[in-house]
Amino acid sequence: ANSKPEERLFTTANATSAASALAARMAARLMAEYPNLWPETIRALIVHSAEWTGAMRETFLAGAGQPTKADVARLVRHCGFGMPDLERAMWSVENSLTMICEGRLNPFGREGRKDPTLRDMHLHRLPWPLNELESLGETQVEMRVTLSYFIEPNPSERGFSARYRYESHGLRYDVKRPAESEADFRARINAVARDEEERTRVGGGDLGWMVGKQNRHKGSLHSDIWRGSAADLASRGVIGVYPALGWWKTWPRLERYDEPARYALVVSIRAPEVDVDLYSAVANQIAAPVAIDV
Repeated sequence: ANSKPEERLFTTANATSAASALAARMAARLMAEYPNLWPETIRALIVHSAEWTGAMRETFLAGAGQPTKADVARLVRHCGFGMPDLERAMWSVENSLTMICEGRLNPFGREGRKDPTLRDMHLHRLPWPLNELESLGETQVEMRVTLSYFIEPNPSERGFSARYRYESHGLRYDVKRPAESEADFRARINAVARDEEERTRVGGGDLGWMVGKQNRHKGSLHSDIWRGSAADLASRGVIGVYPALGWWKTWPRLERYDEPARYALVVSIRAPEVDVDLYSAVANQIAAPVAIDV
C-alpha cells in the first residue's frame, strides 16, 4: 500500500523492502521443511546458500588478476554474500556435501578466579570422504564454512567508546591446516583466543580463503570460502569454534559470564569440475564436538 493513499492506493517496492519479504519466505520454507533446526541454523543456511551474481562480481571484483582481500571485503560490505538459493539451502547433490553442527558452549567462566576468563572451545572432527578427495589429487575443490549465533546486545551504552560493550560475546572459527597436527591446531586456536583482545596476529595466514580471517569475523554471522586442491582439503577435517570477548566477560558485575551460547556451523564441500559421488561416501551424522578449556 502507498503511504499517501489520497494520491495512489498502491505503489512499487524494491531493494531491501522487497528483499525482506523474500528472505522471510525462504526462512519459512526452510523451517517448514526442517522444523527441528534452530533459528541460528536457518539463518546460517540462507547465507550459506548465497552466491554473488555476475553483476555484483563485475561491479566490485572486475579488474586484472586475482581479487584482493580488500576487493572482496568491499563486495561483502555492499552486497553481503549475494543472492540466496532455496534449492541449494535444502538439498545436497552427489558432487556436493553439506553438514550442519548445532552446539552450545560457555564462552566465559570464573572458576574461582577474580575476573572471568575464556572458557570453552569446540573441535568438530568432520567425516570427510578421504578416499574420494585423495583420489582427486590436485583437482580444485571448494569448502565453505558459515558460523551463525545470536548475541545479547547491551542497550545501556551510547557511543560504544570501548570495544566489547555492545555484543555479549563473539565466536570465531578456524580450520586445521594440511601440515598441522591436531595438537598444534588446538594450541594455535588457544593462542589466537587469548591474544584477540590486543588484536595480535598469531600463526600467520592461511592461503586459499576468499574473505580471510581479518575480514570475516565481523558481526555475529561469519562465512568464508576456501579453494584449493582436493588433497589439501582431505587433511583439513577439523574445525574449531572458540570465543571472543564481549561484555559478558568485561563487565563481571552484571554476572552474565556463566551464560551458555548456542551456535550453528554449516560446512559444505563441492567438486564442480568432476563427476564424483561425495554425498554417498559420508555417514549421515557429524562427530560430536569436544569441549576443551581455552
